[in-house]
Amino acid sequence: MRITGGTAKGRSLSAPKKGNRSIRPTSDRTREALFSIIADCVPGSRVLDLYAGTGALGIESLSRGADLAVFIDKSFQSLKIVQTNLTRCFASPQAALHKINLTRTDAIKNLQRKLPDDFRFSLVFLDPPYEKKLAEMTLQMVDRAGIVQKNGLVIVEERKNEQLPEQCGSLKLVDQRQYGETGLWFYKSSGETFGQHTSTFPAGQRLTP
Repeated sequence: MRITGGTAKGRSLSAPKKGNRSIRPTSDRTREALFSIIADCVPGSRVLDLYAGTGALGIESLSRGADLAVFIDKSFQSLKIVQTNLTRCFASPQAALHKINLTRTDAIKNLQRKLPDDFRFSLVFLDPPYEKKLAEMTLQMVDRAGIVQKNGLVIVEERKNEQLPEQCGSLKLVDQRQYGETGLWFYKSSGETFGQHTSTFPAGQRLTP
């Protein structure tokens, strides 16, 4: 696995040990295609990487000009890999890692407690384990929490034959693509933007490897 564009282009990423099926990184080919589609949305964005795994999606965003990225996973192993990959790619990334179990209904509320008041993301990646019925559930939690700014994007990765809704609250499906067995769903938020956004984390939240 390598970063496909930006300041860290070509940097190799650590991956889970062979045989570990709990972490499924997005392929380089799919990731490169995805970022070609959303290229104009990445610079200056505030990124949330849910079910982060290796952190490839959030790290690719930082490489391509995102202001900051927040990585969420329930696995210490995954977050350790994310931190290793951040260190490989950047001297001092504007990033935060949080161990949160996204299968819990209070997961997004737990995340909000760790963020500045009224903080909203402009780009959210949602890449749960395939065929576990987690994609729509997490999409609903993200919508209810109101953590996506107006016109922000939520991108869901699932197996291509999965059925996801055309509308989920304030999130409307605007595009869908397929790459091999992988499907990508692009949702745009029509929700209002509240408060002032900040590109920094409160004390203790910034990660400096």
